[in-house]
Amino acid sequence: MNFVVPDFYPAAAEIFVAIMALVTMLATTFLKRIGRSLAYVLAQATLIGAAFITIYTMDGHVTLTFSNMFIADLMGDLLKLLIYFAVAIGLLYGRAYLADRNMDRPEYFLLALLMTLGMMVMVTSNHMLTLYMGLEMMSLSLYAMVAFDRESARSTEAAMKYFVLGALASGLLLYGMSMIYGATGSLEFSGIAQAIYHQAANKTVLLFGLVFIMAGLAFKLGVVPFHMWVPDVYQGAPTAVTLMIAAAPKLAAFAISMRLLVFGLFELAEQWQSMLMFLAVASIVLGNLAAIAQTNIKRMLAYSGIAHIGFMLLGLLSGVVDGDRHFALNAYSSAMFYAVSYVLMTLAAFGMVILLSRAGFEAENIEDFRGLNQRSPWFAAMMMIVMFSMAGIPFFIGFFAKFSVLQAVVAAGYIWLAIVAVLMSVIGAFYYLRVVKVMYFDEPIDSAPIHAPADVRVMLSANGLAVAVLGLLPQGLMSLCAYALIASL
Repeated sequence: MNFVVPDFYPAAAEIFVAIMALVTMLATTFLKRIGRSLAYVLAQATLIGAAFITIYTMDGHVTLTFSNMFIADLMGDLLKLLIYFAVAIGLLYGRAYLADRNMDRPEYFLLALLMTLGMMVMVTSNHMLTLYMGLEMMSLSLYAMVAFDRESARSTEAAMKYFVLGALASGLLLYGMSMIYGATGSLEFSGIAQAIYHQAANKTVLLFGLVFIMAGLAFKLGVVPFHMWVPDVYQGAPTAVTLMIAAAPKLAAFAISMRLLVFGLFELAEQWQSMLMFLAVASIVLGNLAAIAQTNIKRMLAYSGIAHIGFMLLGLLSGVVDGDRHFALNAYSSAMFYAVSYVLMTLAAFGMVILLSRAGFEAENIEDFRGLNQRSPWFAAMMMIVMFSMAGIPFFIGFFAKFSVLQAVVAAGYIWLAIVAVLMSVIGAFYYLRVVKVMYFDEPIDSAPIHAPADVRVMLSANGLAVAVLGLLPQGLMSLCAYALIASL
C-alpha cells in the first residue's frame, strides 16, 4: 500500500490554529507572570492570522485532500472567516467580564482556540469521521468553558446537563452515521450521494440512519424537541461563555447541516425536509411562546434563539419541492444569510448584557435594563436596534433575513408555513419590545455610569450599527452567500 502525501495547502489555516494553540499552551505555562494577557493576545493574533491565511488560500475552486476527507470550497472559507470574527468579538466583549471574576486564565483562551479549530474542521469536512472529530473538539471545549467558574454551583450544574445530553446526542449521531455507512458502504459525503443516486443502498437502513442523524443534528442546533439544554446552559454559564455558545457554533451547525443533508443525503431530500418541517414549526412556536414568560434575559435570548434556528431550518426545508430542485440555491442561500444575520445580532445582544454586568453583579434580568436610556442614550439605542432587528421590524438586517427565508418558503408552495412563521413573529415581537419599553420608559434602579474599556465600547457600537446598516444595504451580504453556495454546490 503506497502512502500518498496529502496536499497541506488547503488546510493551512487549520494547521496554523492547531500550532498556535500549542504555542499558547506552552508560552503561558513558562511565562506565568504575564500568562493572562499573553494568552488573550496570542488568541486574537491566531484568529487574525488564520483569517489572512484563509483569504490568501481562497481560490474559489473546490479542492479535496487528505484522502477526500477534507474539502476546501468558497462556502467553507466564508463560514470560517465569519467564525474567526464571531470568536474574536466574543473574546473582546468577554475579557473585562472574565477579569472582574478572576476567570481570565490562559486555559479559557486556549479552549476558545480549540473550539474554533473544531468548528473549522466541521466546516471543511467531506467525511463522517472528520465531521465527528470536529464536532467533539468543539463540544468538549464548550463543556469545559461552561464549567469554567469552578466556584459557581449553577455553572457546574449547567455543564453537567450540557455534557450528559451532548454525549447522548453524539451517540445518536454516531449511530446514525454507522447505519448510513452500513447502507451505502461509504463515509465520504460524495460516495454516500453516489450510492443513493445509483440506488445501491439499502433504503430501510438508510432511512433509519437518517432519523438518528436528524436527532443528533437537532440537538446540536438546539431545536424542539431537543432544546431542553439550551435555556439552562445559557442561564447557568458565565455570560461571556454564553456568548461563545450562542454565536459561532450556529455557523458550524449550519455547515454540518449543509454537508450532511445537502452534500451527502440530497437524494433523500423529500424525507429529511419533512422532518425539518416538524422541527422548524415546533421550534418557532414553542420558542416564541416560551420566551414571553421569561424574566431572565439570557433565558429569553435562549428561547428566542430556538425560534431563530427554526426560521433558518425553513430555508433548508424549502430547497426541493416534488422533486423540483429549481428552488434549492435560493432556499439554501436564504438559510445561510439568516444564520449570519442571527450571529451578528446575538453578538450585539449578549455584548450589551456583558456591558451592563460588573464585578459582583450580573445583568441577567430584564429589569436590570430599566432606565438604560437615562444612563447611556447611545447604548440604549444600540440595544433598541438589536431588539428591533431580532423582532423582524423594518429596516434592520433581521427583517431582511426573515423576508428572504419567507420568500423561499412561499416560492416552494408552503403558504401555510409562511403564515405560521409570520404570526409567531408578531407574537414574538412582544418580548423584544418589552426590553425597549423597560429601557426607555422605566426609572433606573441603578444610576451609576457604565464603565467599559474603550475597545469594547467602539466594537459594540460598530456591531449595533452594522445591524442597522446591513438592514439598509442587505444585498451585498445576500449576494455573497448565494455566490459562495454556487461555487461550492
